[in-house]
Amino acid sequence: MDFVSIRIITGDIARLVGFYERATGLRASWSGADFAELRTASATLAIGSTRTVPLFAPDAARPADNRTVIIEFLVDDVDGVHQNLVGFVEDLVNEPTTMPWGNRSLLLRDPDGNLVNFFTPVTPAAIEKFAR
Repeated sequence: MDFVSIRIITGDIARLVGFYERATGLRASWSGADFAELRTASATLAIGSTRTVPLFAPDAARPADNRTVIIEFLVDDVDGVHQNLVGFVEDLVNEPTTMPWGNRSLLLRDPDGNLVNFFTPVTPAAIEKFAR
């Protein structure tokens, strides 16, 4: 089994896709007006409009209602990402901080309120764990 993607359902797909394009530096691939994907080498962030939900099951997902999942991106320079996002991100939860497990992390909320963590391994153990 391979973990291939996570999907966010949103009421404003253009706004959310634009946010993730700016925050990650990736360009989204659109499959119509209601679905886009941002692909990395290891996984895909899929973003779907609320109009896609009934294709699975009516009311199966609600936009801007997540308070438990953190979307995480491994980056080369978390401090550089922070500098790039200053003045763009409206809800900065925590500026870059070195965590006890060895990652330097930047925690923020996307426009729908989802938690997003950009992190860079900084201790030898963390660097080894995430070696590419």
